[in-house]
Amino acid sequence: MPRRTVSIKSPTRLRSSNRRPARRIRYAVVGLGHIAQVAVLPAFAHARSNSDVTALVSDDPVKLRQISKKYRIPHTYTYKEYDQCLRDGRIDAVYIALPNHLHCDYAVRAAQAGIHVLCEKPMAVTEQECRRMIDAAEKAQVKLMVAYRLHLEEANMNTVQLARSGKLGNLRLFSSVFTMQVREGDIRLQKEFGGGTLYDIGVYCINAARYLFRDNPTAVSAFTVQGENRRFKEVDEMAAALLHFPGDRLASFVCSFGAADVSAYDLVGTRGLVRVDPAYEYVGRLKQQISLNGKTKIREFPPRDQFAPELVYFSNCILKNTEPEPSGLEGLIDIQIVQALYRSAEKGKPVALQQVEKQQWPAMKQVVRRPPVSKPKLVKVKSPSL
Repeated sequence: MPRRTVSIKSPTRLRSSNRRPARRIRYAVVGLGHIAQVAVLPAFAHARSNSDVTALVSDDPVKLRQISKKYRIPHTYTYKEYDQCLRDGRIDAVYIALPNHLHCDYAVRAAQAGIHVLCEKPMAVTEQECRRMIDAAEKAQVKLMVAYRLHLEEANMNTVQLARSGKLGNLRLFSSVFTMQVREGDIRLQKEFGGGTLYDIGVYCINAARYLFRDNPTAVSAFTVQGENRRFKEVDEMAAALLHFPGDRLASFVCSFGAADVSAYDLVGTRGLVRVDPAYEYVGRLKQQISLNGKTKIREFPPRDQFAPELVYFSNCILKNTEPEPSGLEGLIDIQIVQALYRSAEKGKPVALQQVEKQQWPAMKQVVRRPPVSKPKLVKVKSPSL
């Protein structure tokens, strides 16, 4: 793939820095919901080596005014002005933090304009949408990365290293629980926005099983529960899944929008096991418990910014013209599995899968460490969980 020339100008507000890097990737953050405000925007302070936020896109004038002032972001656009934002020459990449059903459209439009795309997970709602995003990026020769922050996080990548070391023996099973209480009215509970447990939190369990086994499932089976609470009139309240991997390995998980907070997984081999609890959170400490030969070792990983590493890593991919590891293919495979699980639940029987072989898997070498961010004051947004 030929190298794409990137023209980058440091914004005026940073010119006083004596150690300013020669080149920075300029981002527009598209969507100013909870994740953008609480994690993405604060992360740019820890990604200054190669990344900067120069534009915001939202239809909320209050958010645009207050957030652009807080972070001294020079350019703001409405959603109707998105294409203008892509054409104005003020950005090199977009961070898409929109509802799931909008990921495809906004990613494709960015790619077609020659803008690199870092998209929140799930990548999209359907396999067809994922393929459109991949095709658009390939045709335009721009980078496309799905924001799998745990691919750059130490506790999870340390567990990947342990799984590959052979110390656990032959890996046999993965099990996980990821549950929370989701606030009534949140977009995760609205079908038209791509809501549902498997899309929002089940995808973490699916992805973790895949990167720990370094393989993709050949068949899946699922049950879903609607629940009686009025919050869940459009989407499932809970889903349980069983995934069959090559080598007769099994992965199981339960995810719920109507249960107390749990975020953990176990990986069991013929010689030992490892438990990561919490495993998927982006705030606070993560903890790993390893049991081998009758002995248990516990290791805690300190709180860290998990979003700045995404920015640093993706910007490096752009600047060095290398392909991101959590690529469009990574997002596509997970969505294929999510859709197959929902088909299984609907039909009441297992669903077979045939997937493209994945060549590149996350590893410790990808880990980027940055200190935690302080929780910022939020503008017209609430946490999705109670």
